[in-house]
Parts: sequence; structure tokens; C-alpha cells
Amino acid sequence: MDLRQRVKLLSVTIAAAPLVLAGCTVDRPPGARQVNASPPQLTVTPGDRSRDVPISAEVGTAVKGGKITAVRLTDDKGAQVPAEPREDGSSWVPMRPLQNSRTYTAEVTATGDRGRTTTQKTTFTTMAKSTKSTIASLLNFTADQTYGTAMPVVVTFDPGIPKEARADVQRRLFVKTDPPQPGTWSWLDDGRQVYYRAPDFWKPGTKISVRAGLDGLPIGKNAIGDVDRSATSKIGRQVSLDIDNATKKMSVYQDGKLLRKIPVSLGKPSTPTSSGSMVIMEKHQYATFDTRGDPMGGYVVDVEDAQRLTDGGEFIHAAPWSEGDQGNINVSHGCTNVSNTNADWLMGITQVGDLVTVKGTEVTLDAGNGWTAWNVGWNEFVKGSALPVPAGLKPTVSATPHPGMVAGGSAPAPARSNSGG
Repeated sequence: MDLRQRVKLLSVTIAAAPLVLAGCTVDRPPGARQVNASPPQLTVTPGDRSRDVPISAEVGTAVKGGKITAVRLTDDKGAQVPAEPREDGSSWVPMRPLQNSRTYTAEVTATGDRGRTTTQKTTFTTMAKSTKSTIASLLNFTADQTYGTAMPVVVTFDPGIPKEARADVQRRLFVKTDPPQPGTWSWLDDGRQVYYRAPDFWKPGTKISVRAGLDGLPIGKNAIGDVDRSATSKIGRQVSLDIDNATKKMSVYQDGKLLRKIPVSLGKPSTPTSSGSMVIMEKHQYATFDTRGDPMGGYVVDVEDAQRLTDGGEFIHAAPWSEGDQGNINVSHGCTNVSNTNADWLMGITQVGDLVTVKGTEVTLDAGNGWTAWNVGWNEFVKGSALPVPAGLKPTVSATPHPGMVAGGSAPAPARSNSGG
């Protein structure tokens, strides 16, 4: 990205006229002289003639007495490599991974307060293709989708990222929101997942662009990242589901307004439903549950209108066999059973990323059993960041008791099509 500014010179012509008064002069103390402004001091990395540079390299820019006004990165064939600055101005990030065993030249210009400039070039060569093991990653945020207001950006790793390498990895995970709604990342203890969310739920209509720029990134001493992934999607209407074991009812809200109360049957005492705040992860018009490997005894059953809440297999789904129990007694293996009619209606209302809150059951939701970014408060969530979190980044103080109201308003829900959710 070429950000060199074009300065337009404004010519001012002053008409000559006879002067009646003497010309103006500038009084200076005896011996005083005019001091010329010094050019800014500029440091650029990688250093000139560096070799074996990772393909995840960024053009580091440190300047004193001025600011960066232009950065141009080109490859050994003269082609420009698009790049954009970090928010803190510490470096310029290529918008795609560099290539192995190639030479690149960065030309950086800094301009001081009085217009003096400094330009520095650095030429470096990237490393050959690495023989180190790669850490597999998965971006659980798909392009061109419409998500609910509680949708976290989720990146999964196998194996998990060691604690000492998490800051380096986190710096290569980029999120942009339009309109701006800043947030932060938070790691699970085992390093296998990292979540990004804002202090408040996303506002409907927000566009979210994500890039996991991990290709060739050194991770510790013995591993590297696998690939670059990116996606842009938007946030849809606000919908949330509250499930209360005491009443055996699900309350469905849109924009904080109650749409419907639905009788449910939750997990029986031997296989209880988890209490906690989770989000809808998947939606399936038809699904087959096969738990024959379960040591407690398994089964195979076909269900309709299934919405996943946890990795462990808790769903909301149609269960016509338990309609007599719904609203009265818990008989499921951990899922939330609803009638065919209500399950069909829910599929037309909900989105992946909608908040689902369950309370009053025998067990609590485990961290990482699904996308559990909202199962802790903000103060606890930010403790999982491997990088400093801005002090001013805090939830909005609101007297509104329901989270859907905090997320903001949205358009009415469309009617469900015959193809399902």
C-alpha cells in the first residue's frame, strides 16, 4: 500500500506597492541564530541483508521526531506487496504471506514535524520451506454468513499453543469491525482455543472481518503455523434463548422482547443438561445421533431441527417422543427436547451465534465445551489474553436486565423457508 502523500504547493502572489513605512524586522537577541530542524530518526526491520526471515515477517518501523508517511514493499521481480499498518504503528503487515526463498525490499519514509524527511531501505531474504512440524489451526468463522449477536470469533489449534508462544500467535490474529466495536482475545488454559469478543454483544448490522495470519509463523522453537485464513461476515438480528430448569420452559427473546415460551424436557439426573451461557454452533434440519461408544450405554436416533450447543453433544431438537414430558419432567440424555412445531419455529428464528442460557440444572458448563466465551464475565475473560488489554475497554453500564437489549435493536425475523435453517 503506497501511502506517500502528495503535497500541493500553493503559490501566493503579492502585488508590489510603494511602502510608506519602513520594512518589518525580526528582533533576535545578540548572538542568536536560527536552528534548522533535524530529520526524524528511523529504524526499520528486518535489518538490511537479513536472511532466513520467516514468511510471516512484518516491516517493523520505529521513528523518533516524526511519523511514518510511506511504506513500499516489493519482491525481487519488482512487484509491490500490499501491506497495511498495525493500529499502534509498530509495523506494516503484508496482506498475504511472503513466499519462501525470495528477496524483498522495503522502502520506508518518515516525516518530521517541520517537513524534514528520512527514507531508509532494507532488503531481506525469506527462509526456505520449513521442515518443522506445523500446528494445525481452524477458523470457526465462515465468510458470507449472518451470525447472532453473541457470536465469538474462534480459532482452534491442534496441538494447543504453549503459554510462552501465545503472545506471538495472538499478534497474528486480526479482527476489524464496522462500525468499530473493539474487543480482545482470550485463551483457554490448554491453548487449544482462543476466543475474540467485545465487552458487549455485537450490534446488529456489524460487519466483522477476520484474518488468522499464521502461515510460516514460528511457534516456539520447534513448530510453525500452518496457513493464512480470512473471512468477512455480518451480524444479524438479536435473538436469545433462556432455559429454566425450575419451570421447564424456554423463553425466546428478540430485541429483548419475549416472543414465545416453549415447554422443554432437559437431561435426566443421570445425564443432566449443562447450566451456563453458550451459543448456537450448528443448525441441522436432519441429524443422526449415534452414541454407541458411550460407556453408559448408547443409542442411534434420527432427529429433526437440531441445533448444537456444545462439543459434548448437547442440542436443542425436536423430540416428538417426549412431548408429554415437556414442561413437566426431564427425560433426555442432556439435550433440550421441544415439540416438532416449536423446533420448526425455532429454526426459522435462530442463527448460529445466538446466545443460549441454561440455569438450574445439576452440572455447570465446562470451559471449552462449545464456544464458551460468554460463560464468564468480562473481567475474567480478559485474564485469558496473552497481550495487554486497553484499560478503557469495558462493558457498557446499562440498567437493562436482559442481554438482548444491550445488543441493540434489529429487524423483524423473516419467515422460515421450506429448506430449513
